[in-house]
Amino acid sequence: MEQSESAGGPPVEALRAVFDVHEVRSNGEQRIYYGTSLVPEQMLVREIWPTFRQAGYDVQARVSGVEQTDVVVVEPISTGIDGVPWKNLTLFLLTVLSTLIVGARAWYYVPFDDIVANPLLILQAWPFTAAILGVLSVHELGHYVMGRYHGVNVSLPYLIPFIFPFGTLGAIIRMRGQMPDRKTLFDIGVAGPLAGLAATIVVTAIGLSLDPLTVPAWALNSSGDVIMFNNPPLLDAIATVLNQPTEYPDPQTTVHPVVIGGWVGMFFTVLNLLPVGQLDGGHMVRAMLGERQESVAAAVPLVLFGLAGYLHYVRGLGINQSVGLWFFWGLLATFIAYNGPADPVDETPLGPGRIAVGLFTFALGAACFLLVPIQVIPA
Repeated sequence: MEQSESAGGPPVEALRAVFDVHEVRSNGEQRIYYGTSLVPEQMLVREIWPTFRQAGYDVQARVSGVEQTDVVVVEPISTGIDGVPWKNLTLFLLTVLSTLIVGARAWYYVPFDDIVANPLLILQAWPFTAAILGVLSVHELGHYVMGRYHGVNVSLPYLIPFIFPFGTLGAIIRMRGQMPDRKTLFDIGVAGPLAGLAATIVVTAIGLSLDPLTVPAWALNSSGDVIMFNNPPLLDAIATVLNQPTEYPDPQTTVHPVVIGGWVGMFFTVLNLLPVGQLDGGHMVRAMLGERQESVAAAVPLVLFGLAGYLHYVRGLGINQSVGLWFFWGLLATFIAYNGPADPVDETPLGPGRIAVGLFTFALGAACFLLVPIQVIPA
């Protein structure tokens, strides 16, 4: 059986040099080798990965210990989309619907009763939906295209529908298989923020150039709390270059909702660039610093908790004035830090060009940062 596999399947002869195979099982195109590793786990992967990669296979290994069975999982590298991506498509349509509903109600001030009576009224919010999904999708497609360019098995984006205030929680992609080297890890990690920020700048400029909206009297007289989205420095800079206002003296006049798409792009960029776990910043710093990234990641939750404490105890702000936001992300960063970023097979350091691109990207992210991005003001 092994000779047949070697001729028409995975190059098992390369595996035998460092792995004593006891049993082979098949699960579709996936081959699972059970046995005893003759070398440590990381060395095992580094020894066999180039040969399997050249033959068109990805390889994962789990070395349990001397007295337990070690496992090597081999499967063909995906070369494209296999069939109709129904899950991605369904989530996309649901997110289109959720952003249309939230956009019409919250940002175009269409009364809920009117939407119930005529659901087609939600189509008024199509520019808001296009802006929000545009910046999020371009970000994730940046990861996808770069992953495919490097031959890494990455999924299409999964958009996440949600409710107020934006109708979505963002989008994610999945990376499967082994990361070849730090260069590939960096390129995939940085491609999302750079592509997303390019789309964000375009969307923001378009939104600022559109005519402002008139807030109806019933919305101004509402007794509910008001959510204020403060401008990050990059948004103010774009407005200054275009000589366009971001607010108006008349409370009945507000900027076009497309501007909110730009705000969302900037806010999500800041969160994604946190150098921890599977976030873009975590992958980038892992590629830039190697295993020293763990020290940086350990400090991230402390910084976020520190921001929450500073806002509350020094500036006297409440939980609804971004204190809760940074405290929540401190907890989340603590959790995701344990999973860590992807570990590349080849640990060859990055060149100065990619290091410069990484520093530039983090500088752009800093231009999107705001200490108090969101405030809930009682009516």
